[in-house]
Amino acid sequence: MSPDLHRLAMAVLQPGFEGTTAPDWLRRALGEGLGGAVLFARNLPSERLIPQIRAENPDTVIAVDEEGGVVTRFEARSGSSFPGNRALGVADDEALTERVGRQIGRMLAEADVTLDYAPSVDVNANPANPVIGVRSFGPAPDLVSRHAVAYIRGLQSAGVAACAKHFPGHGDTITDSHLALPTVHASVEELWERDLPPFRAAIAAGVRSVMCGHLLVPALDPSLPATLSRTVLTGLLREELGFDGMLVTDAIEMKAVAARYTPGEIAVRALAAGVDAICVGITTERGLHELRDAIAAAVRSGELAESRLAEAAARVRAIAEWYGKQDRSAAEDPGVGLEAARAALIVTGAATLAGAPLVVEVNTRLNQAVDPSTPTGLTAALAARLPGTERVVMAAEGELPAFDERPVVLVVHDSARHDWVRERIAQAVRARPDAVVVDTGIPGEPAGAAFVATNGLSRVSAEAAAEWLTT
Repeated sequence: MSPDLHRLAMAVLQPGFEGTTAPDWLRRALGEGLGGAVLFARNLPSERLIPQIRAENPDTVIAVDEEGGVVTRFEARSGSSFPGNRALGVADDEALTERVGRQIGRMLAEADVTLDYAPSVDVNANPANPVIGVRSFGPAPDLVSRHAVAYIRGLQSAGVAACAKHFPGHGDTITDSHLALPTVHASVEELWERDLPPFRAAIAAGVRSVMCGHLLVPALDPSLPATLSRTVLTGLLREELGFDGMLVTDAIEMKAVAARYTPGEIAVRALAAGVDAICVGITTERGLHELRDAIAAAVRSGELAESRLAEAAARVRAIAEWYGKQDRSAAEDPGVGLEAARAALIVTGAATLAGAPLVVEVNTRLNQAVDPSTPTGLTAALAARLPGTERVVMAAEGELPAFDERPVVLVVHDSARHDWVRERIAQAVRARPDAVVVDTGIPGEPAGAAFVATNGLSRVSAEAAAEWLTT
């Protein structure tokens, strides 16, 4: 038994934490061999935090979810400077996608982030999907594969490791894995034809990391979520697809797995299945030590082979070593995000706002992957062009406000998914046929004098829509 078993167990953990400075317990853990940390919007922006972490352990794998579009951590307060995957898929310009990936990498490299938990390479095969949606490049495996490769190439050319997620594919689900365990009802043949090609393409492109999803895929393993399935992670991902980089879990406090197992059980089972790093979205010193101790106890009992733990720790180190060798001086490409957002706009009808409008945000709380403070941005973008623009935020399934003589702009998200949202659109258009509707997600049928599909929720998507509506 290794005398450094506790350090080995700490090496595979990537915890999140509260605050914009490194807590004392995290600093101590870094000195005790902690291999990584994951940052969220609650930790940023902070110029002190990452240097504090690096001071304790220069080789820490610092990870962040910075997909662009609706899932942003660095720009959660302002909205992303990049329009997100669906917009890139709609624009369908691989060179543009690569440029966006490079600029996201450039932003993270400047902050000294090692690993971006991006891109999502899920094929959004089910329009009712509540958590992937605009985070996917689209509904077709070829489209997703091509843009996944371009994004990964761009991100990693800036010196930041990419992470293809959520293996073996979260696109054909109707359940958010933050809330419950989704089941993917697809045959093995369907998985190989639809869900797995983007992962194969990402692996062939040299992606440094893969994130597994908390998904039950009965065609592959009828009893265990992918996160805990050796059949899925070792048999399929490692042996059949040939991936030998770092495999990380989605956050283990997500109810898809947390409702069934303790954190320690999840960590041990995931490592035994073939995972290398355990992402813990939020924890404390006690929680971290409980995970460490559960892993060490599993090795002592023989439940987890020490060689498997050592292999996992080595793959985490390999990410840090790769990062340390990269040229992180990608050239600035100003305006590429707005360029991509403009290319993604789909407009039906015609309307130019003659004065400051009333902007009604119909359903702006999105899903558990999105920071609650992320703004839709359209009111601010319109107010910059039309001073006096007013914003009303409706409660979920609430009623429309009274309209006056001002122009009316409805901001909706995923109208294709929500009957009640489509009903509010119809009510508004009956009352005001000149109303403009802006959908920031998966759009439904066009309605209103003009229907603007931004195909993403970001600051630049809002700017592109405001530009169209005022010129």
